[in-house]
Amino acid sequence: MGKALLLRLHRWVALAFALPLLAVILTGVILSFEPIAVQQTIRPGSVTVQTVEGLLQRYDPQGAARTLFLRPSENTLAIGRGQGGGAVTVDLATGEPVTRDATTVSDIFGTARQIHERLLLRAGWLVTASTIAMLSLVVLGVLMGWPRLRNTLPGWHKGAAWFLLPLVVLSPLTGLLLALGISFTPDPRTPDPRTPSPRAADASGSPLTLAEAVQVLAVEHDLSSLSWIRPLGRTLAARVAEDGEMRTYALTREGAVPMARNWPRLIHEGTWGGLALAVLNLVTSVALLGLLITGIWIWARRRLRRASGRQRLAKAA
Repeated sequence: MGKALLLRLHRWVALAFALPLLAVILTGVILSFEPIAVQQTIRPGSVTVQTVEGLLQRYDPQGAARTLFLRPSENTLAIGRGQGGGAVTVDLATGEPVTRDATTVSDIFGTARQIHERLLLRAGWLVTASTIAMLSLVVLGVLMGWPRLRNTLPGWHKGAAWFLLPLVVLSPLTGLLLALGISFTPDPRTPDPRTPSPRAADASGSPLTLAEAVQVLAVEHDLSSLSWIRPLGRTLAARVAEDGEMRTYALTREGAVPMARNWPRLIHEGTWGGLALAVLNLVTSVALLGLLITGIWIWARRRLRRASGRQRLAKAA
């Protein structure tokens, strides 16, 4: 296959998926700030068991709630009753319900995530197709061979793509694995092999209430680092920021059991390896956005030059 044909395929695949790719990559840039924001706003020791238990007794006296979401950037705790049960968001400083009069940081990240995963149109299939197209663009670029590095827009476009090749490949590849449900673990609820099974630990007892789950987690973990507690299958699980990583634990009567890591998610979201890898994830997202924009601009500029040349020839004739 000749280089001219590879270049043509590279160009038309990029143009065909330009709009969904722009939406996915731009929201990816926004979401790259999320782990950085979370790590920078956690205040160790600021959330205690007594605080959470008091809020649960006040806003969920029947014990029906099944989810907790802690948002350190807004200092709020959302208590939810699961699907269709409603939720209340409480200010941790005052203990009073929060009235949403303005858009919050969590709202921005939440909307960006919906666009990133489904384009707000339940078009997850299009996101998956666009991710495959992005990987195809990388393969076509590699097949075209090592470029001549020049101080021009095409030279910078090709040079950045080659020098950042591992990052350019890793981001869409892990995104595709997530879309296909591939995590390299037998089950996303699988416990760490070094720890006992959470299902076995709970086999002799009734399911934990949310208040009990909070107490179990607080034995060895700082609640200020909590992201959420929610059901995963028949087990309540918690996601906690620890040592620069988002770890997931199954909450049982015998303790918090570490669950198997979902490496594609950790790498794709930049929630592993601390602040350094979170920043690297941001650099990757910005690089992908720059490659898409410069690639389209190179094509558009070439089209405009050709049109201008034909007009000059027509006037000369």
